[in-house]
Amino acid sequence: MENNHFKILIIGSGPAGLTAALYNARANLNPVVFEGLQPGGQLTITTEVENYPGFEDGIMGPQLMEIMRKQATRFGARAYFKEVTEVDFSKRPFKIKSYDEEYTADAVIIATGASAKLLDNPSMQKYFGYGVSACATCDGFFFRNQRVVVVGGGDTAMEEASYLSNLASEVIVVHRRDEFRASKIMVDRVKNNPKVKFELNSVIKEVVGKDENGRKSVTGVILENVVDGSTKEIPAEGVFIAIGHQPNTKVFQGVIDTDEVGYIQVKPGTTRTNIEGVFAAGDVCDKHYRQAVTAAGMGCQAAIDAERWLAEKEVMEKV
Repeated sequence: MENNHFKILIIGSGPAGLTAALYNARANLNPVVFEGLQPGGQLTITTEVENYPGFEDGIMGPQLMEIMRKQATRFGARAYFKEVTEVDFSKRPFKIKSYDEEYTADAVIIATGASAKLLDNPSMQKYFGYGVSACATCDGFFFRNQRVVVVGGGDTAMEEASYLSNLASEVIVVHRRDEFRASKIMVDRVKNNPKVKFELNSVIKEVVGKDENGRKSVTGVILENVVDGSTKEIPAEGVFIAIGHQPNTKVFQGVIDTDEVGYIQVKPGTTRTNIEGVFAAGDVCDKHYRQAVTAAGMGCQAAIDAERWLAEKEVMEKV
């Protein structure tokens, strides 16, 4: 890089970060994107995406992110494979470190996303994206009239089970305890749903599947009873891990306002954080929708907020 100072530095390269880069680049702000350890975000570990507008036949997740990256760089955005390890937002220009390298920026957009909490199970990892998912809204459509398993006992699991019951032929909720952390109203709603069954005091020991001509698919799960140690196999075409998400905000802890889970808090109706000149977009601050299209929309908002804020600052500095 020819210099270490940028007008706008975008941290994260998922739909939010790359959309922000596209808008800021077209505004001649020469944005720089630090892509992080997973360029493209969660969509790079997603197989087919059918619900992103503009792709009537669907598109593979990594391909979609590569198109978005090329579109942003076409207008002058620069993307670097760098991980942010430390930030100092106490004064402007803001300081951003990537290990031993230090950079400064007039404005920062945080778009580091969130990661689904996954179970430490090799068979789940093997079939992730091939029948194992962490997002019912994203992937439930693929399992119409099929049998699916939902793992978890909180509100997230109950919401996923309710949603999937409108698509799947049967939903089996697997929970390691015999009581739920979810709110009573959510549990009652699921229990009263005739398409939902329960396997309590149970964990998934193994996801069972097949690999035909290089195409993997799930055929069932082996459950282990945590009380007596017995096991049984039940057929299923899909497995949804619903134990929550963790926003990727570790590097910002103690620096910027977050909620109790770690999601960055933004001012209502904007992407502005509690620090003037720092903006947030996408799953890093959105715990409700967590969709590629909503993340992209927030990336657009953050870019416009940052552009207007910079313009205001330039006017004030000239007065």
